[in-house]
Amino acid sequence: MKILFSLLFTFALLFAGDATIEVIKKVDTLPSITIEDASINYNETFKLQFFKSLVADLNVLSIFNVDRHYRILKFDASSVLVENKDMNYVLRYKMFKGDNDGLNVEIKLIHDDKNVFSKSYKVGRQDVYMFISHAIAYDINEFMGEPSVAWMKRKVIFSRIVGPKKTEIIISDYSLAYQHIIIKGGFNIFPKWANYEQNTFYYTTLDTIKPTLKKVDMKTLKVSSIISSDGMMICSDVSGDGKTLLLTMAKEGQPDIYTYDVNTHKYKRETSYRGIDVDAQFMGKNKFIFISSRLGYPNVFSKNLKTKEIEQMVYYGRSNSACSSNGEYIVYKARETSNAFERNTFNLHLISMKTDFIRRLTATGVNEFPRFSKDGDAILFIKNYKNQSSIGIIRLKHNKNYLFPLKYGKVQSMDW
Repeated sequence: MKILFSLLFTFALLFAGDATIEVIKKVDTLPSITIEDASINYNETFKLQFFKSLVADLNVLSIFNVDRHYRILKFDASSVLVENKDMNYVLRYKMFKGDNDGLNVEIKLIHDDKNVFSKSYKVGRQDVYMFISHAIAYDINEFMGEPSVAWMKRKVIFSRIVGPKKTEIIISDYSLAYQHIIIKGGFNIFPKWANYEQNTFYYTTLDTIKPTLKKVDMKTLKVSSIISSDGMMICSDVSGDGKTLLLTMAKEGQPDIYTYDVNTHKYKRETSYRGIDVDAQFMGKNKFIFISSRLGYPNVFSKNLKTKEIEQMVYYGRSNSACSSNGEYIVYKARETSNAFERNTFNLHLISMKTDFIRRLTATGVNEFPRFSKDGDAILFIKNYKNQSSIGIIRLKHNKNYLFPLKYGKVQSMDW
């Protein structure tokens, strides 16, 4: 796993607790941490793979100054290496083979030459080592008393374009170090997790007469057809209880937003506009945000599910598309340039419904498809820049962005 990019924003601190305001976080004020490897049974290549994964995860936590030097020491050594004496924390780990060649990992977190935290981990296969790395970082973050990074252990599902009208739907970890192709062949797009447990997902196939929404049960591998529509069929969001879908369908020629009841299999039209209404995302229990061209250009609006009330949510920019919400915050994609002869820049912006502040989250390239983590701590997004497609993580409270490049193909859409 390799982090290609880390961008530190530093602006003035104006209001504490407002995520739209950049917070100064100087690197030299963070505690330092280094790693000591005590592994056995594994070759140097795999040892370095795991080490780099752990370094990357600790960096993404954004609470340490992480030392990148690879050093070796026995697990039961009474003291840390001389080179690590001045470090605030030392993470020592030992990888060893268990039953049926399973991967076992023991860790110690050392502070002032004292073991302050220890834990053991085990997975059945060596090739899923990155999930142990993520779990270690998660547990250390918990030990340090920081806000939860539970999103780090969740799976990402995305559609990758690999050729003309050819895609692959892939399940991965957030860093793309692990990738498992779940659907191959044909043109299948817009995958969306169907529940919090991440054992079922929806996707749209364009290989049928009409665009059709499919559902996949990952336990049984059963694929079911849910609903079809002329022109367009996309499941853009699923309610927290998994019972209601937000769909974009074009049943009357222009795309509109519909709700779909999973239990009754009935749908209800929520917007009725001669232009374009797409990309609806739940905003609490009784409201959703969506992208509409009803101002003559794309912008972010909201609609109350119990009434016909529609409200404009964003007043900055004249080409705003792709949005996500969490609590009082909305993140959206906005076009920063408009040049017919050059590639345009599309950046992500964060707004709060309680203030007038706007925070730009990205700086270059085409940044799109933002998705909040469940706790609002992070934003996952797609970045395309200089023919490279990546998945990015934005740590809002730490003002840091991290990019994880796709080895080949282009990310079409994703969910986590």
